[in-house]
Amino acid sequence: MSVYQDQLSKVRTQQGFIAALDQSGGSTPKALRLYGIGEENYSNDDEMFALVHQMRTRIITSPAFNGDRILCAILFENTLDREIEGQNSARYLWDVKNVVPILKVDKGLADAADGVQLMKPIPNLAELLEKAKAQNVFGTKMRSVIKSANAGGIEANVAQQFEIGREIVAAGLTPIIEPEIDINAPDKAECEALLRDQLIAHLNKLDASELVMFKLTLPEEPNFYQPCQDHANMLKVVALSGGYTREEANRRLAQNNGMIASFSRALTEGLSAQQSDEEFNSMLDGSIQSIFDASCT
Repeated sequence: MSVYQDQLSKVRTQQGFIAALDQSGGSTPKALRLYGIGEENYSNDDEMFALVHQMRTRIITSPAFNGDRILCAILFENTLDREIEGQNSARYLWDVKNVVPILKVDKGLADAADGVQLMKPIPNLAELLEKAKAQNVFGTKMRSVIKSANAGGIEANVAQQFEIGREIVAAGLTPIIEPEIDINAPDKAECEALLRDQLIAHLNKLDASELVMFKLTLPEEPNFYQPCQDHANMLKVVALSGGYTREEANRRLAQNNGMIASFSRALTEGLSAQQSDEEFNSMLDGSIQSIFDASCT
C-alpha cells in the first residue's frame, strides 16, 4: 500500500482532529506574541520564522503530540523547507509521529469585494505540489473569507476554491477547501445558508474519484453542514476555531456530530515560551485531549 493510501485510511477511519500549525507571514507575529515572544526579539523575517519554527518544533516533538489523537497537521511552506530533529518536517510528522502532513498552499487574501476576500493568485502551484508529494504530504489547505451574505461574492468564493481544488486533486493530493465565514459577520447564519448551497452544488459537479475536505466556521445551527458530510465526495468536514476561545470552540464543535476540529490559535492557547517542558507538555496534553473529546461526538 502506498504512503498516500495509508494516510487516506488513517484520515478516513481513525478518530482525532487536525492540528493547524500553518501561521504564515501575516499571522506569525501574533502567534509568537501569544507564545510570549514579542517583536523586540527578532529584527527580520528570517529570525521571526526561525523562532516560530522553534515553537512548532516544541509542539510537534512533545510527548503529547502524536497520531493517537491527532490525525493531521497543517504546515506552512517555510516549515516544509525546515527540519525537525534532523529530518524533513513533513517526513518527521508521518514517520515518527504517525501524523498526516498537510501543506498550506494559498498566498493570502485579496482585498475585500462583494462581501468576500478571494485568494490571491498562487503562482508555481504545480511545482509546490510536486515538492509536497516528494515529501509524503497528503493534502493541502487554502483559505478565503466571507464577510457578509452577498450571494454573488459567496458563489465566486466557492468557485475559486473548487477550481484550484480540482487542480490539487489532479496532482494526486487531497485539498482542504476553506471558505471561512467571519465569526463577527452580522448576518452569519445567512452566510452559512448561501455557503452550504454553493458547496453542495459544487460537490455535485465532481467526478466520483475526486475527494475533498472542507474546513468551515462552526455554524449557528448544530449539524448544519451534515449534507456536506454525507456527500460521496467528502472525506472530512473540519472546523476552524475562527477567534472563538478553545472552550467556546469545543462547545460548538461538540454539537456538530462527525465534524472534527482543525484548530490553530485554540490549540496553542495558554502555551508559553517561558513554561518549563513539564508545564508546556501538561498544558498541551490537556488542550489536545479537550479538542479530541469535542471531535469525537
